Amino acid sequence: MKRALIIGSSGGIGAALAQALEARDIETVGLSRSVDGLDITSEDSVAEALGHLEGTFDLIFVATGALRINGAAPEKSLDAVDARALADQYAVNAIGPLLILKHARRLLPRHDPSVFAVLSARVGSIGDNRLGGWYGYRAAKAGVNQFIHGASVELGRKYKGLCCICLHPGTVETDFTKGYQDRHATVTPDVAAERLLDVIGGLTSRDSGRFLDYAGKDIPW
Repeated sequence: MKRALIIGSSGGIGAALAQALEARDIETVGLSRSVDGLDITSEDSVAEALGHLEGTFDLIFVATGALRINGAAPEKSLDAVDARALADQYAVNAIGPLLILKHARRLLPRHDPSVFAVLSARVGSIGDNRLGGWYGYRAAKAGVNQFIHGASVELGRKYKGLCCICLHPGTVETDFTKGYQDRHATVTPDVAAERLLDVIGGLTSRDSGRFLDYAGKDIPW
């Protein structure tokens, strides 16, 4: 791997990924909302930000996401479901990464090995959902899994070395998870980044379309 692009590079995991890649002597480019004004819910913003980039990237990692949007916390019951909050979750956590992929295709090599990775979450697994609740966030993560899986089929016809992958990082100690860690074992962003890069380092185009955890194990859809 020679060149990487991190979308969401100012966040906890995104910043740790950028630092870990640079420590491996990999040229790293970062884009974020706070630094570059990138709004992944706006296709115009995505097209403009990615339109300024040149060359190809061996790794494009979408490390964006939100659990609490506009003050709306994850729903504990059907009584808490709100249409606007559901739409906001889908816009940020599902549609946004797909828009990135749509406009980042030209930055991926057509024949050489490359990875397009998106942060997903185990709670997006329908088969593994035994607790209920968290309707918006769960559905949005299930949605991005479907989006990336579908894109892996389409892009695999033209980008022979490409692996499109959804990755669960575990519970990471960031502002994102503050107040929602419960009894789950947590890791620092630095540890999460190293684990994710280790998984990515072992991927080939044959893995495209999978949903994996930080140890490289498949998660049920």
